[in-house]
Amino acid sequence: MLNNVMFGADPELFLTSPDGKFISSIGKIGGTKLRPREIGMGSAVQEDNVAVEFNTAPAATKEDFIRSLQHPLAYLKSYAHETLGLGLAIVPSAIFDEDQLNSPQARVFGCEPDQNAWTGEVNSQPRAPKGLEGLRTAGGHVHVSWDDRTNEEAVQLVRALDLYLGVPSVFKDNDDRRRTLYGKAGAFRHKSYGVEYRTLSNFWIQDEVMIGWTYDHAMSAVDFVNQGGEINTKSQALILQSINLNNKRSAKVLVKYFGVPV
Repeated sequence: MLNNVMFGADPELFLTSPDGKFISSIGKIGGTKLRPREIGMGSAVQEDNVAVEFNTAPAATKEDFIRSLQHPLAYLKSYAHETLGLGLAIVPSAIFDEDQLNSPQARVFGCEPDQNAWTGEVNSQPRAPKGLEGLRTAGGHVHVSWDDRTNEEAVQLVRALDLYLGVPSVFKDNDDRRRTLYGKAGAFRHKSYGVEYRTLSNFWIQDEVMIGWTYDHAMSAVDFVNQGGEINTKSQALILQSINLNNKRSAKVLVKYFGVPV
């Protein structure tokens, strides 16, 4: 059983100029992976490649989860506008001009590797496709904690998150470019407190409704595990096809069979 479940997140987004050009965050936001810059309410911000990243405090309720996202989003919107004269773009992928990539930090893809919950293998480090060296992507990773976590529970939960979040996300997230680098089915990291589910882009942080949608679906995945839900080989194949190939036909079969709301 997954008991005392809490949810957090570490989404990414991009800075933009008034004329719509994507602007590197390097030297503008502060904070690093090892030392993020705290902004109150348990939140912090940091520079991640050319993107802006923030993380949230763990939340035990839907209302707290929504608030935990709204605070850093409001802070970054204000900071970008008032301090930098820039805007924020919540998009899963963006093409940066070469003049925004003249930094070693802007050339680094990924950090510590993640794993595939379906194969047990470590995912390979991503590289920008040839001819699209300016492509950068923004994730919307969901963190889940629970008491006395085990590796077996972590893998079961990530698979359930694929079913309840990854699969229906193909109807919500229209961006195909991110999955050339990130966001394959079952992408996660083991954490001492639980898991970091890394399949989703940042599409769900657009507004309060989608943040609540994400909480509800993540909780459904927890309930699925706690109720002993099983994903057979055929359903597994459909999950991989739905997420990795953005296949809405396969996704429709799954959400109907398992009763997953879209």
